[in-house]
Amino acid sequence: MAVAALYTQYNRVWIPDPEDVWKSAEIAKDYRVGDKVLRLLLEDGTELDYSVDAGSLPPLRNPDILVGENDLTALSYLHEPAVLHNLRIRFAESKLIYTYSGIILVAMNPYKQLPIYGDAIIHAYSGQNMGDMDPHIFAVAEEAYKQMARNNKNQSIIVSGESGAGKTVSARYAMRYFATVSKSNSNAHVEDKVLASNPITEAVGNAKTTRNDNSSRFGKYTEISFDERNQIIGANMRTYLLEKSRVVFQGVRRNSLTRGWAAAP
Repeated sequence: MAVAALYTQYNRVWIPDPEDVWKSAEIAKDYRVGDKVLRLLLEDGTELDYSVDAGSLPPLRNPDILVGENDLTALSYLHEPAVLHNLRIRFAESKLIYTYSGIILVAMNPYKQLPIYGDAIIHAYSGQNMGDMDPHIFAVAEEAYKQMARNNKNQSIIVSGESGAGKTVSARYAMRYFATVSKSNSNAHVEDKVLASNPITEAVGNAKTTRNDNSSRFGKYTEISFDERNQIIGANMRTYLLEKSRVVFQGVRRNSLTRGWAAAP
């Protein structure tokens, strides 16, 4: 049977774990359609009878030869545990923070400065096709810049992520790349000029979160304009999707005597 043969050939699976989220296990006994339990052997040597049915079989683990791939789409099995494991191996063991998922770049925030954003790295990615070199924010920026110059069409790079993921820094690196490869002399620090307006928008659009004391609670759409020589001539930033509940207002306190509201001191 197809299912039984599949679970015999690939004898390692992922099972949910309350502490590690996902835990690897080896199938100790061949599965047959209709079996209610799957006999598993955990990595610590513990045997486990895992309850299953035909519609809830645990996800299969990728062969070791595929672990650490720089493109998630190259994995035989692309599911949550496979993605998390691949990212962990690249980040913890290979010290790599970038991974492709097709045309999407996944970035892990190392929470420290890395020597991978200098001018030498920029020039190394300039003119290269996306996928020719290791995953990098510069590769994404180069692809957008090349498509704009070649096809004379507007390009967009979407930078998204949770609070503290590093969205602002990633946008800064992309703008630095454009300023360098376009050889825009007077606009060599365009990213600094654009981000200099941040304090104004952050004054009314930031809030403290569990992961970031100064988290931007609004989306930023930045337009970078180029001339016919593909050099930067200016930039415009406007906000969108502002969480209006974050807009500052005067605090109030309850007056127990008058049973009314009064301005907080």
